[in-house]
Amino acid sequence: MSQTKVEAPFIQRNEIFRNKFCNGDFQVHQRFDGSATAASTAYMSFDRIKTLLINTGAAWTIEKETLSVTDLATTGHKQALEVKCTTADTSTGAAEYNAVFFSLEANSLQDLNYGTSAAKSLTVSFWVRSYQTGTFVLTAAKSDSTTYYNPKEYTINASNTWEHKTLTFSPTAGGTSLITSSNGAIPNDNGQGMHFYFMLNAGSNYHATNDTWATSGIATSNQTNMMSSTDNHWSITGLQIEAGDQATDFEYLPFDVQLRRCERYYQIMQEGNNMPLGLCAYYSSSQISIHFPYRTTMRTTGSLVVPTVSNGYIVYRNGGTDNFDDVLLGQLTQYSLEVYNNSDMSGTAGQTGYARLANASSYIAVDAEF
Repeated sequence: MSQTKVEAPFIQRNEIFRNKFCNGDFQVHQRFDGSATAASTAYMSFDRIKTLLINTGAAWTIEKETLSVTDLATTGHKQALEVKCTTADTSTGAAEYNAVFFSLEANSLQDLNYGTSAAKSLTVSFWVRSYQTGTFVLTAAKSDSTTYYNPKEYTINASNTWEHKTLTFSPTAGGTSLITSSNGAIPNDNGQGMHFYFMLNAGSNYHATNDTWATSGIATSNQTNMMSSTDNHWSITGLQIEAGDQATDFEYLPFDVQLRRCERYYQIMQEGNNMPLGLCAYYSSSQISIHFPYRTTMRTTGSLVVPTVSNGYIVYRNGGTDNFDDVLLGQLTQYSLEVYNNSDMSGTAGQTGYARLANASSYIAVDAEF
């Protein structure tokens, strides 16, 4: 009896994972609980997002905005990143700026062919809502090796209204050849291949020509001052970055997939009161060691992130316990972490034990962001 062969559907290149920015729907926030948090120059909010406050007299918060059913129907998203001005700065100094910042890893950008005559455009699309109307700037920067910047303006037309924006960054924007020359190449490594600035305000030291690649400049003189009043707020969601000169529909990925992509850059090994850390061994009577294999291979070896909490950690061993305040870094690779404590222990060399967190503020994490 003959059988009919059924061919698998053909999936075009870049149909899956075409969004080069992970967490564009702002579902993952390992570093904070989503409530309003005072911004500083650090990664301290949604995963992959850094806030930049440079020489500024303004202050602002960043928080998770839960969108209404009406907003969901408009944007297709349930939550957004929201910025609120909390201390106004009505006159932006020449050396001041505030921005929401994010990066892309170099080895995920090789299909752009930067550094050649075949360099491709890059298209960024997103939903934005702002109390202020006017001209805002999103700046793309090719950062690996020689750095080039392209500040591109977009207009917010209506107050407190979700608007969808699409910005295409041509490799020859402004008639330049910086990206198509050899210095425009992005090395195929785990470095910072490109970074982007959603500008909130910027002084004259940072002004450059709209939609033109140059060696400096992350804003234009038309940039609206989002820090001018404590009434001001600005939100984005549905952020997508893709090769080519056309925006496609937002690429929705399962939460677990987004989380694993984010964990390449920041990974919490454990957090919360009474949460298990795992087996540990007494190297000596006064030192224990704990080993953690990562769930996801990290971008680089990174650094240990752990708070000091009085009696925030505990080891159960040989019918007794040892409380300790923190852990120190033993060994760190892209694949696993070893930590130890040699200040609060009183066991027996060679014993094993079981370690737990002992305080709601305790956690152990590894940071491999740029």
